[in-house]
Amino acid sequence: MNAILLDFPGRENLLPLCFTRPVSELRTGILTITEKWEKRLKGDFSWQTESYLQAKYPKVTASENLLINAHVCPTDELTAQVEKLQLGQGIVWNGQPIVALVDDTASDSFFESTAEIHWMDFAGELDLVQYPWDLTEFNSRQIQLDFDLLTADRESEPISHTNQLIHPENIFVEQGARLEFATINATAGPVYIGRDAEIMEGSFIRGPFVLGDHAVVNMGSKIYGATTIGPFSKVGGEISQSILIGYSNKGHDGFLGNSVLGEWCNLGAGTNVSNLKNNYEPVKMWNYTTGRFYKTGLQFGGLIMGDHSKAGINSMFNTGTVVGVGCNIHGTGFPRQFVPSFADGGPGGFKLHQLKSVFSVAEKVMTRRNRELTEIDKQILTAVFDRTSVFRSF
Repeated sequence: MNAILLDFPGRENLLPLCFTRPVSELRTGILTITEKWEKRLKGDFSWQTESYLQAKYPKVTASENLLINAHVCPTDELTAQVEKLQLGQGIVWNGQPIVALVDDTASDSFFESTAEIHWMDFAGELDLVQYPWDLTEFNSRQIQLDFDLLTADRESEPISHTNQLIHPENIFVEQGARLEFATINATAGPVYIGRDAEIMEGSFIRGPFVLGDHAVVNMGSKIYGATTIGPFSKVGGEISQSILIGYSNKGHDGFLGNSVLGEWCNLGAGTNVSNLKNNYEPVKMWNYTTGRFYKTGLQFGGLIMGDHSKAGINSMFNTGTVVGVGCNIHGTGFPRQFVPSFADGGPGGFKLHQLKSVFSVAEKVMTRRNRELTEIDKQILTAVFDRTSVFRSF
């Protein structure tokens, strides 16, 4: 099966997280959306996304192609229906096209031309990622679904007797993981500890919780569910209902709640994020499609931060702050609640964060994780730099 994950119209609502990746590379639960499909369907997967991303995330076509709405988190029930599709058939859910099996002469954007597809309804429950905060809102359910998928018919690695475990049957530890003198409560949801990950002594963790491969929880951390710490990330302090997509750090004391951080982000020591307004009003967040703040309808909402952005020590972020790609935040007080990409500064104002400076820091940071800032990565960041200039007035 040749599968193509398509970014649908409305992907701009997922900026700044999708400035540097297709929609299906977002993480909610244990896995990215791409990985959720790959674990359930046998075949080759590629992406249809923005042209400047295609060099890193190419699209591959074949004589028959399974076109997938990249915003949809699959379930076993949906997958079973997908596997029965015949050529020219598709599945729709709540009026949204989900998948279609087409030949190479059909439109590769089935959301634009659906007349020749015979649609069948899907009656089950699905999570459709439309806004950044959907990732955290869906995280509890997605952790459970991914946990069931990854641990089926498998046994956890032994867990040291020095740890205090509540409902250990809901805790799964992969090979090479290390945890000592930690308290883990899996009453409210499962806890998944990835390969070669580490939970240091004195940490308190409540499920649902995910610690990705090679990720680290520092000593004395307090983490509430539903939280996902992506691979190669390091965290400490207090965290609640947040997602670090991967390769990002919040290694020190401070609070992070109801937030999503992209890759290669860093929050300095003492950074605190507000996730509840003093007047208890619903949170508003910046929306790139409308160019204004959007009423989320949620009472809790923290920080959305794009890739390669950093915050200095003792930084503070107000409820519902959106920070773009390649930013450098520092200074005393709260920066404004929308910080455009490639901004350098804080409450006192911003100046342009030059691309060469972003590249220089990225190269150093990525080398520490044995990763390389490639020419393609630089081209993507350059394209984002150009596309976001309209938001910068400094």
